Amino acid sequence: MPLTSRTRSASLTLQPGHGDRPDPASGHGGKLDFDGAKPAGTTEAKLRDAEGADSLIVTSFGKFERRERWTILKNVLAISFAFSCLFTAFTGMGNLQSSINSEGGVGNAGMATIYVALIVSCLFLPSLVINRLTCKWAIVVCTFLYSLYLLAQFYPRLYTIIPGAIILGISAAPMWSAKCTYLTQVSGPWALLIRHGDWSSARPSRWIVKFFGVFFLFFQTGQIWGNLISFLVLTPEEQATVSPSDEGLAICGIAYCPGSEEAFNNTNLQRPPKHQINTLVGVYLALGVAASVLLAVLVDSLGKYGENDRDTSASGTRPLTLLLATMMHMKKPYQLLIIPLTMWSGFEQAFLMADFTKAFVSCAWGIHRVGLVLIVYGITDSICSFSFGFIIKRVGRVPLFVVAAALNYAAIATFIHWAPGPDETHVFFLLAAGWGMADAVWQTQINALYGVIFPDTAEAAFSNYRLWESLGYAAAFIYSDLLCVTRKVDLLITVLTIGMLGYFAIELMERRKAKGDMKVTKE
Repeated sequence: MPLTSRTRSASLTLQPGHGDRPDPASGHGGKLDFDGAKPAGTTEAKLRDAEGADSLIVTSFGKFERRERWTILKNVLAISFAFSCLFTAFTGMGNLQSSINSEGGVGNAGMATIYVALIVSCLFLPSLVINRLTCKWAIVVCTFLYSLYLLAQFYPRLYTIIPGAIILGISAAPMWSAKCTYLTQVSGPWALLIRHGDWSSARPSRWIVKFFGVFFLFFQTGQIWGNLISFLVLTPEEQATVSPSDEGLAICGIAYCPGSEEAFNNTNLQRPPKHQINTLVGVYLALGVAASVLLAVLVDSLGKYGENDRDTSASGTRPLTLLLATMMHMKKPYQLLIIPLTMWSGFEQAFLMADFTKAFVSCAWGIHRVGLVLIVYGITDSICSFSFGFIIKRVGRVPLFVVAAALNYAAIATFIHWAPGPDETHVFFLLAAGWGMADAVWQTQINALYGVIFPDTAEAAFSNYRLWESLGYAAAFIYSDLLCVTRKVDLLITVLTIGMLGYFAIELMERRKAKGDMKVTKE
């Protein structure tokens, strides 16, 4: 899903994400060091009224009244709510592509195209688009372009879905980068307003984290609302429901191969009626357009908060420079070791969206129940993503990675040995919850690991993260309509195992390095 923010001591580096989640790395504007140093263009001064109360705070951004902080908060909330609307639509639609647009592999082909386009977009477009349109209008325009992909769902053919997917993938990186830049930029004026213009106690980096926390509080709910809408709209009337035969259920789960439903007439995999699909697409399209309108109407231009003071002099050469830095970064041993686990992050999410939804849930229980099962996934993923930030402080990074891998291995073992059917519905929810818990670790901690092991080359490192995770997504969607589930599960086991071995190698080298540093210090 096209697309968390993390902090490291005195700096915060932010990056646009891909698919349905944002990732921490450098986006437009590079690294921002806010703790202990005053950003250029932040001259603090205060004007007082006759009674001595603070009336204005003057910075090089401009003169702000104290109530300006409510305007900033309004902007943050408007962006957060608009993204929640947009990704309610996108995630809900994306989770159904392998089930409702399976004919000719159109749905999965579109999803693969999104992530291929995203790779190109991340490397070349964010700086160029933002400099041309400004942050606000880059967000508005790019969110609107998502609606073109949703519009194509009314008539899903390769010649409509693929162009829509290309446009969405290209627009995703500038959109996320502009959003990251906006939230980061307004944290400076906000911190000064809260601290009455005293920069020494303002600590904008704290407010960056809080703003992103508010954003993701809204954003993560998109998985829940999107799936709830699909469940409610696609639920058939009871009298129209026809259960598949035992032969039809026998092809589900690990035994499923693309196209086998036609030979065995599995009624669960029949496409819902056209009017239901159109109603669902109409609801999602309305949410996507509403997101763009809300952003255009409610969000203020970033110019009043110092957008024009940012350094954009290198924007013309940055895409090529970033591409070269990304390629050169692959020479680093740590980068080579972390590539398999990074690709696993894409593989496991794509498997859930394309294969678990179709081969297990849709095949054995019905397409309309995909949303119901994935609501549990979304809730679990959101809660664990928030909770693991506190847990890692107590238990460390390694136990979380081990638990996540164990959850995935346990789920894969269930995929292999379980014959899904409508009489064991609780297993669908348990699998979704376990996969969501593991995904919360992969999405938060792989990002954090990149920040830890590549502290001096964050931009090139996170560019590699985007590249390899997106390749994992694209590869999984491409082979989804070519391989049987048993072969896909073999690939999952292989990629996860190699990824964990690479991760353990990095941890071992880090510990040896730490011991070496301690010995040098003692001597």
